[in-house]
Amino acid sequence: MRIDIVTLFPEIALAPLSESIIQRARKAGLVEIAAHNLRDWTTDKHHKADDTLCGGGQGMLLKPEPIFAAIEQLRTPESKVVLMTPQGRVFKQAVARELSAESHLILLCGHYEGVDHRVIEQLVDLELSIGDYVLTNGAIAAAVVTDAIVRLLPGALGNEQSSVEESFSDPNLLEAPAYTRPIDFRGHVVPEILLSGHHGNIAKWRKERALERTRANRPDLLES
Repeated sequence: MRIDIVTLFPEIALAPLSESIIQRARKAGLVEIAAHNLRDWTTDKHHKADDTLCGGGQGMLLKPEPIFAAIEQLRTPESKVVLMTPQGRVFKQAVARELSAESHLILLCGHYEGVDHRVIEQLVDLELSIGDYVLTNGAIAAAVVTDAIVRLLPGALGNEQSSVEESFSDPNLLEAPAYTRPIDFRGHVVPEILLSGHHGNIAKWRKERALERTRANRPDLLES
């Protein structure tokens, strides 16, 4: 897989992708990740990538010219162009799995008030949001999406069951509480059932605790 990130801040996008699991996946050749500065495709002497809004309004908007030039240079017949934007489809684990099956992703990072809408109409295959809040720039969101996708690639985690058993493997249920040694820590003891060795009872306990945790923290998942 190859992932190209187009942004005004390539260092921000790459920083969290240069450590731990993602860096090991890159070194193993499972994924190629590159971040490109959108200003490299500007043509004026000031490398201006934004302009004021037609019709008035606060803020600045990313211009279409450098974005079209960047996408047209990077895109191949197999590419999927994804725009990081608060107006997009909500990013969930199921979406990460969909995108992990692609061979080439181009993640376009919004900034300021977003991008000229002609970019969305002509170039973008998917608008994607990591949540209902505003970030300083889309490079942060692109790093989050890239991390979630890469860890799903075969071989990235070492143990293939790891990604199956993680949070949101069941989209409507959070994970049950988990414990490790010491068994007794400051008077707080690991639930006895987890030490029983009875796998059926343990599975039942985990299911019940997962349901309780979901009701408390994410009741919206149960409603869906």
